[in-house]
Amino acid sequence: MNGVVGGSRATIPAIAAAAADQFPERIAIEDGTTRLTYAELLGEARTFGAALVASGVEPGDRVAVWAFNCAEWVVALLGLSQAGAVIVPINTRFKGGEAADLLTRSRARALVTVTDFLDTDYVAMLRATGVALPDLDTIVVSSGPVPSGAQSWEGFMARASPSGRALVDRRCSELGPDDHSDILFTSGTTGVPKGVVMTHSRTLCVAVDWVAMTGLCADDRYLMVNPYFHMFGLKAGILACVASGATMLPEPVFDVDRILERVDRDQVTVLPGPPTLYQAMLDHPERARHRLSTLRVAVTGAADIPVELVHRVLDELPFSTVVTGYGLTEAGTAAATAPEDDAETIATTVGRPRPGFELRIVGDEGDATAGGPGEVVLRGGSVMVGYLDDPEATGITLSSDGWLRTGDIGVIDGAGCLRIVGRVKDMFIVGGFNAYPAEIENILLRCPDIQQAAVIGVPDDRLGEVGMAFVVTGSGPSSSSEIIEWCRGQMANYKVPRVVEIVDELPVNATGKVMKDVLRQRAVDRRSEVSS
Repeated sequence: MNGVVGGSRATIPAIAAAAADQFPERIAIEDGTTRLTYAELLGEARTFGAALVASGVEPGDRVAVWAFNCAEWVVALLGLSQAGAVIVPINTRFKGGEAADLLTRSRARALVTVTDFLDTDYVAMLRATGVALPDLDTIVVSSGPVPSGAQSWEGFMARASPSGRALVDRRCSELGPDDHSDILFTSGTTGVPKGVVMTHSRTLCVAVDWVAMTGLCADDRYLMVNPYFHMFGLKAGILACVASGATMLPEPVFDVDRILERVDRDQVTVLPGPPTLYQAMLDHPERARHRLSTLRVAVTGAADIPVELVHRVLDELPFSTVVTGYGLTEAGTAAATAPEDDAETIATTVGRPRPGFELRIVGDEGDATAGGPGEVVLRGGSVMVGYLDDPEATGITLSSDGWLRTGDIGVIDGAGCLRIVGRVKDMFIVGGFNAYPAEIENILLRCPDIQQAAVIGVPDDRLGEVGMAFVVTGSGPSSSSEIIEWCRGQMANYKVPRVVEIVDELPVNATGKVMKDVLRQRAVDRRSEVSS
């Protein structure tokens, strides 16, 4: 079946209304005992938007969501958009201080969160920081005990009134494709998270293109392992499903046993995820017990992929479409392989630019020669407006004529496919999550005993890459294990260095910059010693 997005419907509320009109009785989302049709989903979203209106949220205000994948997350996204608000997703792995920073800088008026995810109470963790949040008027708890000063989901939804719903309808009609829709935070080389500002039309470009790339349709059942707080889960997940009428099957955590059970029980057809997801499925000793024949679409990326893994996915799993792509928060999916590409192409490249994207490889003296390496720069309809309250960083990254510097080093092969060969920003990827050394280093330097720190990514059999830290210490924690334990309480788990080496000094060049190539070689030598 065709999707619901047309050129005149380039806002999130418009595609939600179009989906409800075209697929009113189709199941939009299944989450435990919750089952909502597209008509019911629109109604719940309208109620949520009216509750925000009753809470004083105005068009353009920011509303944060700090919660696992669930039906309430989807309702909140669509509902706050109907109220004219802008969503600020927060990583569920963040600690209180990291979340407080995003809430402060986005000036969020409301927060939707949970108090019972993986033994974590996000409200308690946030309040324990002692950070004043003067803009945050409303905290809504969608799952778990409701602490003093917060609202239950049901209590919050009860704030909606007929006049509030009427105002929501008016705001929807006034909302335009160039209005801001979402601010996703990402980190850069400075170590300070940057808010990527997007509009409705730019965000929906990602969703619509993903539908075209995969053939997603209303008959599909999409198991959503990618977290909603991530660009992939939000735009190539929720919004792609709304744009096509597909059924959303949110999954709160990555658990291969549960994924195999759900594919079997729920007749899953679409299952995107990092390479580790497919590796875990292939290696699972009970795989043969599960009926996986409904699987149709696999989409991966975010890490180097062994060619043998792609061969096994194609040979041992029933997917008819296997695609790998290249995307970033600032631009969405910029390149991807095609369904007809072979395993070598899928594993070793990220394919060709997506329709509407221009891509260049730029060296020190302009565009690189054919096949030569350079920084990947791109331009297209889903490139960000800019960074939140940071014109300097925006100017460095985004040219006046719309070219975005990605910070990635790439080459274009003879078939026109992009191959990523390095990272200008030294960013590494841990099980599908971007980890930025400068940000981790800044947090490490908060440890009273650490005087200097340098972080690099090193290979890991399970996660692709993990962090390794080289630190110069004073008189506090005397062991690597103590430093790692301290890190676990200060940063998201994927950022925590798996290895810490205490050194007398860091290698620096003549200008005082740490020579990370030397550290990478030291890490290689260390692995060689361990394996010998």
